[in-house]
Amino acid sequence: MFNEELIAARLDIIQSAIRRLQLLARMPREQFLQDEDAVDIAENRLRRALEALFDLGRHLVVKSGLGVPQDYRAIIEKLKDGQILPADFATQIMGMAGYRNRLVHEYNKVTPEELYEILQNRLGDFTLFCQHIVNYLERQFPR
Repeated sequence: MFNEELIAARLDIIQSAIRRLQLLARMPREQFLQDEDAVDIAENRLRRALEALFDLGRHLVVKSGLGVPQDYRAIIEKLKDGQILPADFATQIMGMAGYRNRLVHEYNKVTPEELYEILQNRLGDFTLFCQHIVNYLERQFPR
């Protein structure tokens, strides 16, 4: 049985983080790169969004009977295998697993430039992820 509160809370964390990151994405590149607070906020919100994404993914995988994923990449693979995420989208976001690990374990190597690049080019992936999850749940529990 899915935990509706967990699902709603994780979707909210992702969406809240993305709203904040979209504001930062509007900053001119040089201004962002020189603004230590903006960089810190971007790193924090991106990490929170990724943690929530993988928490939510793990919950759906396990509760859907798709097994117990051993790592973050396996979460995305199992979401694809269970047709929770389309295969092309799963391939597109697979790198998020590695980036989550970079933010957590190699935080000293994360650069403002790479964060800005993500703000400019990858935030839509989070929105699509949330849409795919909601679509899956609506298929499972039509109203």
